[in-house]
Amino acid sequence: MKASRIAAATAVAGTAVLAVSAPAFAHVSVQPEGTAAKGGYAVVDFKVPNERDNASTTKVEVNFPADHPLASVMPEPIQGWKIEVTKSKLAKPLTMHGEKIDEAVTKVTWTADGDGIKPDYFQKFPLSVGALPEDTDQLVFKAIQTYSNKEVVRWIEVQKEGQEEPENPAPVLELAAATGDHHGTSTAEDASDKTDAKNETTAAADEDAKSGSDTTARVLGVVGIVIGVAGVAYGVLAGRRRTA
Repeated sequence: MKASRIAAATAVAGTAVLAVSAPAFAHVSVQPEGTAAKGGYAVVDFKVPNERDNASTTKVEVNFPADHPLASVMPEPIQGWKIEVTKSKLAKPLTMHGEKIDEAVTKVTWTADGDGIKPDYFQKFPLSVGALPEDTDQLVFKAIQTYSNKEVVRWIEVQKEGQEEPENPAPVLELAAATGDHHGTSTAEDASDKTDAKNETTAAADEDAKSGSDTTARVLGVVGIVIGVAGVAYGVLAGRRRTA
């Protein structure tokens, strides 16, 4: 009986060790740098981890939602990666800054020029996007990750409310409430900008006051010199008259 209990405990402990030592797999995800506000623009990072021990990630494709096309998509250059931006005609043109746009970016592809993302590393792929839609709370991007051994992982499964997370979930960008300025800046940045503006105004006022004081001093100095010269001249003339 005692031996069987020890064996059972050993089995449970072994299972626990395996569970702890098993790798915690990450997913391809997307996060904004700051705030991604509805109606505004934002820089978003697609974070791609390498989940294989025997291969590197050599290609990443991000497909944009067709139901909420974005008029402006600009990738940031990344050393060691070639970037291809694919555009497609829109069934319904968009209006941006008073101009109609009949095509939008539907896919961005990054292809490694060298080793790509090695095992135990990740890479961020930044994009400047906008204007973000105002009629939804999130954008779903479908990503495809290709490894150097030709394995392809499709991060395209949409999370359904009330259900467990799928095995290969699609990256989801959560949108914040509209800020009113449509730039997606954070509260901290706004406060910093206001403080800087206040400091600049105060400095300008101090400079003006200092300049005014300097000007007054110069005028008084010139007046004093003129009065002094006039006094000397008067004294000389008065002396000559007495001598005469």
